[in-house]
Amino acid sequence: MPANRNAIFWDRIAHKYAADPIADMAGYEATLQRVRSFLSDDQDVLEIGCGTGTTALRLAPSTRSLLATDVSPNMIAIAREKLAGQSVPELSFNLADADTPAFGYGAYDAVLAFNLLHLVSDLDHSLALAMQALRPGGLFISKTPCIAEMNPLIPYLALPLMRLIGKAPHVLCFNGSALQSAITRQGMEIVAVERHGTRGNDFRIFIVARKPANTELQLREKASSQKLQSGYLQR
Repeated sequence: MPANRNAIFWDRIAHKYAADPIADMAGYEATLQRVRSFLSDDQDVLEIGCGTGTTALRLAPSTRSLLATDVSPNMIAIAREKLAGQSVPELSFNLADADTPAFGYGAYDAVLAFNLLHLVSDLDHSLALAMQALRPGGLFISKTPCIAEMNPLIPYLALPLMRLIGKAPHVLCFNGSALQSAITRQGMEIVAVERHGTRGNDFRIFIVARKPANTELQLREKASSQKLQSGYLQR
């Protein structure tokens, strides 16, 4: 049984989640196309919050390697079942929490986070971990529901009630500007900000940001990473 409460929630709904159709397929395909334009077959890529692996399976052939991770054991089990039926040697799945320092330092050319950042416990902390996992000049590529841009009845009434009865996970409420500010606070440079939805008001923002190739910044990040690791080990 996973200790993380979010993991327990996602474990419980994993099979339903896997069966649900993508609501805006045209928007999803547009996002995949844009992500591929930033990837290449000489890149090592990390995806955090991969769910049941649908997106990882589509993107892995555009990379040298893609490690797709999720906090839910059931999600990862479903993803591995999907992978077993396909030939995608670039792809592997593993259990990991976006809120904990489990990805190493400077190991990846790109970090992907789709439909995840509104679900983490601490946005700044998770972004810091993602940035530390990147090599200098690496890309952070995300698509995130900005709950604060939705009808106010959803974040301030519907979601709290659903959480109370166990029908919704922990959710952070922010808008696109706040998310961009959180990313730039980590020292990343925003490369692209787009909306790919094809149905009505699109509250899912697509952001690409680059980690600077700066030696002094890298040294500061390494010190920060060691501090994070130390704090995690002391918990």
